[in-house]
Amino acid sequence: MENELNALEAKLTQLIQMSGKLRSENHQLRQELAHALSGNRQYSDKIEGAKARLNKLLITLPEDQ
Repeated sequence: MENELNALEAKLTQLIQMSGKLRSENHQLRQELAHALSGNRQYSDKIEGAKARLNKLLITLPEDQ
């Protein structure tokens, strides 16, 4: 009976350690995701600005005759 309790205690300790590790990893991944999403928004804004400038430039170019 005591061996079973010791084994259960060891497994519970492992579970607690794994839970803490996963919580920490999850926090890090959330931060990385937020950073990536922010970067994507910035790049998307830059692309939209470039598209607007290109469209404006195309309007000013003379058409082929």
